[in-house]
Amino acid sequence: MNINHHKSLFTTRELARLLNVHINTVRRWSDQGILKSYRIGPRGDRRFSRDDVLEFLSETSKQPETVN
Repeated sequence: MNINHHKSLFTTRELARLLNVHINTVRRWSDQGILKSYRIGPRGDRRFSRDDVLEFLSETSKQPETVN
């Protein structure tokens, strides 16, 4: 990864704010494979690429809403 690629990566917190969901929701989606993430550093922090987030949003917008 070059330096310009890092600018298009979101932290879990940044992505939660962007999507207006709780940070644990982003973590759960990542753990379930719903949202692709990359683990970096010795702690295994999650990072999310801009392209993967756009794909996720595109896929979720195609799904019908469930009525409770």
